[in-house]
Amino acid sequence: MLSYLTRLVSRGATGALKGASSHPQLVKMPCVRNQTLAAAPLPFSRGSPGVREAQALHQERLLQISWDDGSSSLYPFTWLRDNCQCPLCTLQSAQARSLLLSHLDVHTGMDQVQLMDNKVSITWPDQHMSEFDPEWLKKRCFSSEARQALQEELFLNESPLSGKSFPFPATWNRDLRPSEKNELLCLFSALEGCLEREYWDSSLQIPTADFEEVLQDDKTALGWLEALRRIGIVYLRGAPPEQGQLARLSRRIGYLRLTFYGHTWQVQDKPQANNVAYTSGELSLHTDYPALHHPPGVQFLHCVRQADEGGESEVVDGFHMAEQLRREDPEAFTALSSLWVDFTDSGADYCDFSVQSKNRIIDVDSEGRLVRINYNNATRDSVLDLPLHQVQLFYSSLKSFVELLSRPPNVCTYRMQPGHGSDVVTFDNWRLLHGRRSYMSRGQNSRHLEGAYLDWDEVMSRLRILRRSVRGDR
Repeated sequence: MLSYLTRLVSRGATGALKGASSHPQLVKMPCVRNQTLAAAPLPFSRGSPGVREAQALHQERLLQISWDDGSSSLYPFTWLRDNCQCPLCTLQSAQARSLLLSHLDVHTGMDQVQLMDNKVSITWPDQHMSEFDPEWLKKRCFSSEARQALQEELFLNESPLSGKSFPFPATWNRDLRPSEKNELLCLFSALEGCLEREYWDSSLQIPTADFEEVLQDDKTALGWLEALRRIGIVYLRGAPPEQGQLARLSRRIGYLRLTFYGHTWQVQDKPQANNVAYTSGELSLHTDYPALHHPPGVQFLHCVRQADEGGESEVVDGFHMAEQLRREDPEAFTALSSLWVDFTDSGADYCDFSVQSKNRIIDVDSEGRLVRINYNNATRDSVLDLPLHQVQLFYSSLKSFVELLSRPPNVCTYRMQPGHGSDVVTFDNWRLLHGRRSYMSRGQNSRHLEGAYLDWDEVMSRLRILRRSVRGDR
């Protein structure tokens, strides 16, 4: 039947690691001092702006651009380096960032800045060079007027945060007595039953079930979904080695979520890739699709063909790491759980698309409980809708989180197997961050994974139905 999975569900074999917080309170964002310089108002306007002067303010670590119209703009060094538009730092075919945050010095200086052919050319301390088009820079000015104008353009004059809701409404804090609130929290816990999440690290033995048994046996399927909810990741062994198996698996739950990449999508090294995943390069730890305001909750990946060399998968318990960040660096946790960050994705696949969202890297409810991790460095937008004095705080906080995620004791590494009885990995895309090591590409016979998404609504619906049929729960 279920081998390791059965033992895990019955005994909680993984166990909650030390330091897991129950329901810590969200603290208010601390006041951060303003820089001595602030960007002058500069509403976004179309056309080709001329640059009169570009000057590095080394003490403030800001680039000051003086425009021909007499206005000026300020740009943080770190933001400029993060958004270098050269082919080494940006995948041009997808207009996505390929520069890894682990390679970004968030305290970088600037060696030289000069104007060349009406472009702003910057030489960094490591002698890397970046060129920026004036219109691109002016559009991303950090003044409040320019930021508001650009947000109105990106979100078509609608508030990008309208309709955002959280599992525990803020009004309950005001309207309910403490005893009533506790009763509701107990009710929510009872509804989840034994599904309390268990945190883990690199020592995780990934729960395993048989693919065909999940499709045929209700008890096995229930064990799979309960472990998926509690641990966040489950391996299914023994899938046939051809495309189409994820559609079969999805019917065991309900239906797949259609996205701009299709009902299912093929992760392969592709020419003119419209996504960094469709290359053979390293993929840093990320969640999928934060460019949507409601990212998919569950992800399936089926190994149709594996690389001869490289291509190992990596996964991290994002909730565990967020709680660790809350303890080790409260300022960074508060910044990442309160600042709204722009994500974007555009191109053509199932159909053409241009999506834009604002999400917090660490999403919490009004009680400070973790709801979702939203982080993909490739689709984090070059647009950063933050006042100038919060930019460095954001980068330093994100760097702290990414460094925590990448510590070897926190990363579980595995290698999916293809062929007869191939592997399917199913995981919680709201909680886990996943990545991939680079691999040697062999063209048409290169590594090939088929992927698909579901939402937690459908998964939890099937879980409740299976509980009733297997255990007689009411």
